[in-house]
Amino acid sequence: MDSSQTLAAPPRAMVAKSMPQRLKSIFSGSVGNLVEWYDWYVYAAFSLYFAKAFFPQGDQTAQLLNTAAVFAVGFLMRPIGGWLMGIYADRMGRKAALMASVLLMCFGSLIIALTPSYASIGYGAPVLLVFARLLQGLSVGGEYGTSATYLSEMATKDRRGFFSSFQYVTLISGQLVALAVLIVLQQTLTVEQLETWGWRIPFVIGAMCAVVALFLRRGMEETEAFSKKRDKPKESLLRTLARHPKAVMTVVGLTMGGTLAFYTYTTYMQKYLVNSAGMSKSDATLISAATLFLFMLLQPLVGALSDKIGRRPILIAFGLLGTLCTVPILSTLQTVQSWWGAFFLIMFALIIVSGYTSINAVVKAELFPTEIRALGVGLPYALTVSIFGGTAEYIALWFKSIGLESGFYWYVTACIACSLLVYIGMKDTRAHSLIDTD
Repeated sequence: MDSSQTLAAPPRAMVAKSMPQRLKSIFSGSVGNLVEWYDWYVYAAFSLYFAKAFFPQGDQTAQLLNTAAVFAVGFLMRPIGGWLMGIYADRMGRKAALMASVLLMCFGSLIIALTPSYASIGYGAPVLLVFARLLQGLSVGGEYGTSATYLSEMATKDRRGFFSSFQYVTLISGQLVALAVLIVLQQTLTVEQLETWGWRIPFVIGAMCAVVALFLRRGMEETEAFSKKRDKPKESLLRTLARHPKAVMTVVGLTMGGTLAFYTYTTYMQKYLVNSAGMSKSDATLISAATLFLFMLLQPLVGALSDKIGRRPILIAFGLLGTLCTVPILSTLQTVQSWWGAFFLIMFALIIVSGYTSINAVVKAELFPTEIRALGVGLPYALTVSIFGGTAEYIALWFKSIGLESGFYWYVTACIACSLLVYIGMKDTRAHSLIDTD
């Protein structure tokens, strides 16, 4: 190679990524995403056991309300995480932001694992629990927007729906690993042991896995879309974001019903089966694990379908079926007597919800230009999830506490119906993707 050819060669960051490089980076980012969501959801999976450790004695619904309130408080930090990490990702790179988010999650898990009980330090216990959840909320708030942006930018155009669906594959995998740890501990420890010290084990595991995820993310490639524009002059990112109000409101609208349905049929369902349907904790855990596993397998299938027929038809199918079927599903589930009856009802609901979960990340990423993509996806999404997803358990338990549990079913239905209106009115982002203009 002569000197002129050497000088003409593009810088390494600008060289098109090979498929093996893309797959390696997608894998590293996805594994980190799995660990993040394991740490986030292990709180919900084990709250039935550690509620007594952090709060004064009372009936089960009252203690679950307290843990659900702390779960919701963690969501308050998600918009801040979406804002700070979104700005960081759009300024410093997707890789740097993903490494920072997993480090924060590690610290949050360690704090929960090491916090003494209410009996030992009184109100210091719930205060430390809240602080840890705030750290984790900051982490997850930044993780979603950056991860959605990274996977969407790293994927090839014709398979963007398929590859970006792995965000929810790993998100659900995090829940499954949390439930798997719970099942193993349920089989090896007594209920008393789980309630006194066994619940700390999964948080220690989460902190250790976060360190492994941090190492893997160090080897990720930066996306071509960011590398091309990182050295160009930039104005205030919030000012740039303000020039895309329609895209911001679209993220809010399409997320509202989807996130509420997702949290209803995943994190809340375990408690619902115990506290409302009267099932045992072990049966509720097994049903949740089985349905989540199949739900996980659906994500890339629906994501790949969106690469063929478009994103909008799939979102509309979710909105329509969710609006029509939520009340019948939850009403029947409340009185179901058999293990298989509960399984099929929840599985049917999750098939519907797949129309949102499998493609929502890529749809949001396709709405924004490169320079504000992580912030544009992360901030409005985190605000919406905090309002609707983070409060799902608390609102459901509140309706139950006042003797009007069916009110929650209609609340979920109304939110999905609002999102349906957005799906009907929006363009199909597969055909109008701003990623293709990078």
